[in-house]
Amino acid sequence: MPRRLLVVATASVSTATLRTALRSHAGEDAEILVVAPASDISRLDWLTNADDDARADAAERADELAKAAPVGDFEARVGDSDPLKAIEDALRTFPADELIVVTLGDQDAGWLEKGSGEKALDRFALPVTHLVVKS
Repeated sequence: MPRRLLVVATASVSTATLRTALRSHAGEDAEILVVAPASDISRLDWLTNADDDARADAAERADELAKAAPVGDFEARVGDSDPLKAIEDALRTFPADELIVVTLGDQDAGWLEKGSGEKALDRFALPVTHLVVKS
């Protein structure tokens, strides 16, 4: 039975870096779901549900990440603006064996993604790898 890997990415990551991480965690025969949270949003836009631009950016990120997939069974989608909520939503329909969270470092991260890697380690009862990328 193939491993199921959930990748939640609030930041773009190079194709080579993601491909290497996916291969090392899941091998060639895995089911992978990539969720790109619409987390690049101001507090005002978040409060007023004006998230069209953030969702468009997340869709572009999801498409970029799909190109890095080293396997055939791969899906990419846009998730909730809150990365932890996006993880919870994805786990309801995709029971993952492992979680990879891709974020900017906290000094460069947006208000919704700040600390999300560490919070995922504490909240979810599955192996979590936090990849921090530079802006």
